[in-house]
Amino acid sequence: MKVDGRAILVAVQAFQFTVTGRDGAARRGELRTPHGVIQTPAFMPVGTRGAVKAVTHRDVADLGAEIILGNTYHLYLKPGDGLIARAGGLHRFIGWERPILTDSSGYQIFSLADRRRISDRGAEFRSHLDGSLHLLTPESVADIQLQLGSDIAMVLDECIATPAPEEATRVAMQRSVEWARRARQRFLQVRADPGAFGVAVTNPGQAQFGIIQGGTHPGLRSESVEATRAIGFEAYAIGGLSVGEPPDVMYDVVAHTAPQLPEDAPRYLMGSGMPDDLFECVARGIDLFDCVLPTRNARNGQLLTRHGPLAIKNAQYAEDLRPPDPDCGCYTCRHFSRAYLRHLFNSGEMSAATLNSIHNLYFYLDTMRQIREAIVFGSFDQLRLEFHQTFSRRPQH
Repeated sequence: MKVDGRAILVAVQAFQFTVTGRDGAARRGELRTPHGVIQTPAFMPVGTRGAVKAVTHRDVADLGAEIILGNTYHLYLKPGDGLIARAGGLHRFIGWERPILTDSSGYQIFSLADRRRISDRGAEFRSHLDGSLHLLTPESVADIQLQLGSDIAMVLDECIATPAPEEATRVAMQRSVEWARRARQRFLQVRADPGAFGVAVTNPGQAQFGIIQGGTHPGLRSESVEATRAIGFEAYAIGGLSVGEPPDVMYDVVAHTAPQLPEDAPRYLMGSGMPDDLFECVARGIDLFDCVLPTRNARNGQLLTRHGPLAIKNAQYAEDLRPPDPDCGCYTCRHFSRAYLRHLFNSGEMSAATLNSIHNLYFYLDTMRQIREAIVFGSFDQLRLEFHQTFSRRPQH
């Protein structure tokens, strides 16, 4: 395999991770990318189609987000990676100058159970938009993301629901490892000689992450770590969680897997993100998180607070003039009451989704800021305990 050493050097220089502090297994760090530095542990708001739903990029930046996540599957289908490449890459196309991670499409393929067929070659599926037939392979997913020009690109993987028999999980894990090997080879080949493959590389400093699979089976997770690390990626993610397993099981998998990942690279837990999950998984060595929950729940009228979820549409808030969370410093809580937000939501006003999303995103991003500070000062366990003493997953009454 011919690889341009200069191209690889550019990528290595553009992507660097430094652990700057520790408190137990919790890590404070800095992740450098071509589009800026990310302070870790970090939460990535999900901008599936190049937009975080209901808010502007200005809102997201003002809330403190240093990186957002885009979805390869959705951007490939519409508007298409070719159009985005001709526009100069995803950053220019969407007007976001900070880092972007694009996911692998593995979860979207998992969720299209009635529309797709998986084989060793890749995932064949019918578009949810128009029913057209498509094939995503490890190679094509690498090509798409090189054209998108994200700062971090995830490899294609196979995600299965849990609980699942060990043998079925093993097959999916081994397929994911083979797909990772093919994706890495393609990534290096195209980046070294884009013209030979007809791919417009819009971000020469893009990093590629491998994904650890293996379900809830510790032995399979360890096998996946060993095989995926042997391929050699800039960093690694733990995938295949938040697909049906109880939180305690997820925590056990993370505790087993994270210490086996490189010390000098960020560790990314894909798709998991109730507020208490953030604390528990930081405590187990995770550096990066993403989840649709803050914005999705906001659009459904649920505000997340230090005391737990608040269903703003409920009648009990009709004359409640308190802010959603008296301890919160976000724009929504500083300016509006529960009664007004309930009125907006029940009236179908678009601003309800915006104001609720601003609050939920602030809550997540500010929680991560507090976690980072606590790690530096050696008080993470105290902050974690205080959070668990007040937070409940049950809605407030």
